[in-house]
Amino acid sequence: MRKLLASLAITMGAVGVAHADLQADADAAAGRDKAQACAACHGQQGISPSGAFPNLAGQQASYLAKQIMDIRDGNRMVAQMAGQVDNFSDQDAWDVAKYFAEMDPALGQAEDDEALIERGRELYRAGDMAKGIPACSACHSPTGEGIGSAVYPALSGQKHDYVVSTLQDFATGARANDPAAIMRSIATKMSDGDMAAVANYVRGLH
Repeated sequence: MRKLLASLAITMGAVGVAHADLQADADAAAGRDKAQACAACHGQQGISPSGAFPNLAGQQASYLAKQIMDIRDGNRMVAQMAGQVDNFSDQDAWDVAKYFAEMDPALGQAEDDEALIERGRELYRAGDMAKGIPACSACHSPTGEGIGSAVYPALSGQKHDYVVSTLQDFATGARANDPAAIMRSIATKMSDGDMAAVANYVRGLH
């Protein structure tokens, strides 16, 4: 696992250098104009009205820009996004990403289930070494805000159903745009119960 994380850090460092200028020039005002169509699924304030779609408010700009470009380039398949960003330049992606990143993130609430919360806390804070699952907090930070310099996404307040479906997609390989396959490696070791517990925990994490 240490080798996997080290490899990912090197990869993300290269990505960071490649996009540093675009990120520096990102214009939230320009992003607001380009993001108008996003509101239907992701909400006017970047907080989705449906569990099928992620909250974007407060998301790390580096992560969101990468997702937009991956969807545009066919490296991540999202049926609902078909054609939405086909004409985006890299700078457009960074502008939209900065626009959402500057919004106030969602504050969610975990389901009041002691056993579920405890399992989610365990996985998020410490992982499960018996299963080879590292702590989520190592990449997503103790408060779930992610690490922008490493392109690790924020999870705090994210929709429960979206987190579960994303983990399932990584586990099956339906989603494969994670650098060094780190999320695919982790998700394949998680049970349905583990996924539900983590999703519940991060929903109320802030």
